Amino acid sequence: MRIGLIGTGRIGSFHAGVLSRHPSVDALVVTDTDPARAAEVAHRTGAGAVGSATEVFGAGVDAVVIASATAAHAELIGRAARAGLPAFCEKPVALDLAGTLDALRVTQEAGSVLQLGFMRRFDAGYTAARAAVRGGELGRLHTVRTVTSDPAPPPAAYLPLSGGLYRDCLIHDFDMVRWVTGREVRRVYATGSDGGPPMFREAGDVDTAAALLTLDDGTLVTATATRCNGAGYDVRMELAGELDQIAVGLDDRTPLTSAEPQGPAAPAKPWPGFLERFAPAYEAELDAFVRLVRGEAANPCDGREALHALRVAEACEVSRRERRPVELSEIPGA
Repeated sequence: MRIGLIGTGRIGSFHAGVLSRHPSVDALVVTDTDPARAAEVAHRTGAGAVGSATEVFGAGVDAVVIASATAAHAELIGRAARAGLPAFCEKPVALDLAGTLDALRVTQEAGSVLQLGFMRRFDAGYTAARAAVRGGELGRLHTVRTVTSDPAPPPAAYLPLSGGLYRDCLIHDFDMVRWVTGREVRRVYATGSDGGPPMFREAGDVDTAAALLTLDDGTLVTATATRCNGAGYDVRMELAGELDQIAVGLDDRTPLTSAEPQGPAAPAKPWPGFLERFAPAYEAELDAFVRLVRGEAANPCDGREALHALRVAEACEVSRRERRPVELSEIPGA
């Protein structure tokens, strides 16, 4: 199999390494808006480097992996669909709802395949939590708490291109709430703080956010995120039911210190970032994509699944801006 990779930044470079080692991938062709970066990744992984996405599409590839800047996702998804090439794309599909809906329409009309990169669906902890909830081990689920905390803010230039904290970061938590519980979000109430570095205010974004979600069965969910967690990279999900409660992301590297005298000490080696924390999940999702292209497996996360999570993020943005609860029925694309 010959795969084209568009974008060789932090996540694209990681994907290049995974794909170059995959036993079913015979050749890898990479490109980036920074030719030197693409050349370095190609040299390191044994891939071939070309000068543009157009050259990737013309290189006889069997599928494409899109890890470019978010603003280019929708166009590249459309090009892949029209070329009849299965595509894997990092989330989100587009920076806004209209662009997302248009890209999904093009994909559907072309009868093409699109897998979105929600890697937490392939994490062992989230998979076990899903099985426990769906298997009734917790009894009636009444409370869910999610946490996503980055150890340091991204570069200032990234913020205006990111879509904001809800769309860029919390969208993973919104996807996990749906995927783990099997329920839909009915209502949100969200707020945020821009008290951190000035670049967040300049970008119209927030550095810390919280949202209260009500699911369609009445389960309550609190979802929090921040770009300023100096202790390390912290991603957790707690699920409480009438019979039991469990936690995802609670291990000896969780950057959390107990204040209790007999509590566990601070971790010796806290998680430094998402690539280290979710490396096995990233590898598993690309393996799933390769098997999807080969016709050996179903799509584990198509565009419609991504749309559901984006609609929750959009509702949170409306709620934060207008300072009111927002029903998901208010957000187009259902």
